[in-house]
Amino acid sequence: MQKKKKDPGYVHAVGRRKTANARIRLYAKKGPIIVNDKPIEAYFPLESHKALYLEPFRVTETLDRYSASIRVLGSGQSGQLGAVVHGLARALAKADPKYRTPLKKRGLLTRDQRMKERRKPGLAQAARARKQSPKR
Repeated sequence: MQKKKKDPGYVHAVGRRKTANARIRLYAKKGPIIVNDKPIEAYFPLESHKALYLEPFRVTETLDRYSASIRVLGSGQSGQLGAVVHGLARALAKADPKYRTPLKKRGLLTRDQRMKERRKPGLAQAARARKQSPKR
């Protein structure tokens, strides 16, 4: 006899940006979006942040249809915000396949692979050459 899989009541997705990882649980009910046990408005307080994290919901026209629980670790504020946006877009695409096309068109499902360049010996910074010294 096969064991019945219990429906958890949410869609799980992972978003990444720089060194940040965001684990998203998207619930199909109206409610708040919680990031690391704080409301998302408190975790990302700037207006420019708000425009970014609401973008997946605006594109799919689902602003008041979902709530989410998010756990984000690593990187700084910018990296974490990027990871949250990526994860929310992935979760929405998983929740309803018809959302995939508009999200893909806006580039929200694409992982931004840009990372900090490593520091190399003989250079001042990652890719900047040292100042040349005069011969005399």
